[in-house]
Amino acid sequence: MPGLIHIYCGDGKGKTTAALGLALRAAGSGKRVLVLQFFKDGKSSEFNALAHVPGIEVVPQTRAFGFSWTLSETEREEAKAYYAGLLEEAFQRCGAFGLLVLDEAMSACTTGMIGEPRLLELLAGKPEGLEVVLTGRGPSDALVDAADYVTDMRKVKHPYEQGIAARKGIEF
Repeated sequence: MPGLIHIYCGDGKGKTTAALGLALRAAGSGKRVLVLQFFKDGKSSEFNALAHVPGIEVVPQTRAFGFSWTLSETEREEAKAYYAGLLEEAFQRCGAFGLLVLDEAMSACTTGMIGEPRLLELLAGKPEGLEVVLTGRGPSDALVDAADYVTDMRKVKHPYEQGIAARKGIEF
């Protein structure tokens, strides 16, 4: 059975939640899952739960860089090398997994932290049975063309607009 490419994008809440829901479904069916997050430090509440799910492995984040627009040129180059290395490592290891989740991959591309041409090459050369999920805002036309599923989560209303900050266990 061929593995397909999924994109969960848009300005609405739920992109990571949908990706991790698929990870739980895959693990529940006996598939091994590898999760790589860009720009997140692994301290979101979902990681406390994922650590207890057999079959799901999260690539640990050993560095944190902050927002891309706050980085100096030196920090930016360090971050690019770090994230590009994580991406390469994930694809080198993915043959042992049934699902690869690349959370915030689109943001990593649009901020230049990973090269979109390289991501597209890796997707084209992925193992045949591997499902891959990419999340984030604003996928390029090339990424949309490479995908088999594209789900656009549109914000209609959000509590942030009423001054309600992100809440632990709900938004992170």
